[in-house]
Amino acid sequence: MQMKREIGSSDIFASAVGLGTWAMGGWLWGGGDDAASVEAIRASLDAGITLIDTAPAYGLGRAEEIVGRAIKGQRDEVVLVTKCGLVWDTNDGRPFVEQNGKMVHRYLGAQSVRDELEASLKRLGTDHVDVFITHWQDPTTPIAETMDALMALKAEGKTKAIGISNASAEDLSAYLDAGPVDCVQEAYNMLDRGLEKTLLPTCIERDISVISYSSLALGLLTGRISPDRVFEGDDLRRTNPRFSPGNLRRVSDFATVLKPIAQDHGVNAGEIVIAWTLAQPGITFSLCGARNAGQAVENARAGALRLSAQELARIDAAIAEHLGPVASAA
Repeated sequence: MQMKREIGSSDIFASAVGLGTWAMGGWLWGGGDDAASVEAIRASLDAGITLIDTAPAYGLGRAEEIVGRAIKGQRDEVVLVTKCGLVWDTNDGRPFVEQNGKMVHRYLGAQSVRDELEASLKRLGTDHVDVFITHWQDPTTPIAETMDALMALKAEGKTKAIGISNASAEDLSAYLDAGPVDCVQEAYNMLDRGLEKTLLPTCIERDISVISYSSLALGLLTGRISPDRVFEGDDLRRTNPRFSPGNLRRVSDFATVLKPIAQDHGVNAGEIVIAWTLAQPGITFSLCGARNAGQAVENARAGALRLSAQELARIDAAIAEHLGPVASAA
């Protein structure tokens, strides 16, 4: 049975494995298939996943629209997370990245935060989200101003919980000085463990949930990407040194070491990676992307896995042996 965990002290409980929808927006993933994405979301729900994470910046609203279409009639079954702080209709804030010919800015001004949520609610087809997260931090806006806007939206019932993402320890401290933070969403996986020294100690101390994204390192840790794989179009993995043929072979070797553990549980290596993530101290949720229903069901299965201390020790040894060179390539 899928594990359920509380988001901070919000009294909101969600599946330990969550569905991330970045790739569904198409941007930086070589395009997307809307119909397959809808099927993946519905398959996730059928498999017991309740946590669905999205953001306006994923395809300039495209992912949110897909999520809204997929959960129509099932909104009460979903713990819905979306974000704010990446906008493309203003020159305020800090220029960040270009998407589809538009410059996306990091901006968390109070009115913009409110306007973003209203736009997201329309795309998602709902009157509230369960968690509202600042997607990237904006150095031009005082954190106290942003937090005041978030708390006002919470008081109005537009969101039930507040989170931050892609933040420093100093950012988290400033948010906590201004109000309650229920969760942080940060990159965390077998290759990226800096969080253990930065935000994680405070999160454990203050009962702040950690939602890990990139749990499978952009799909690398599934061990399924062959060394001769060619990434097309704007796929961000095309120029990522971690996806070099040599690193792909190292990850394939690592997956082979995991195979006996996976066989014992009747799953694949990627599911063991997700279960390992959820077993790490302070990591509350693991977000995993899915491009189709099959991937969604596999990810969901990982939420029911319980790895023994002996299995975790074997995995840690395999990480040290095989993944060190891959991590250093980033």
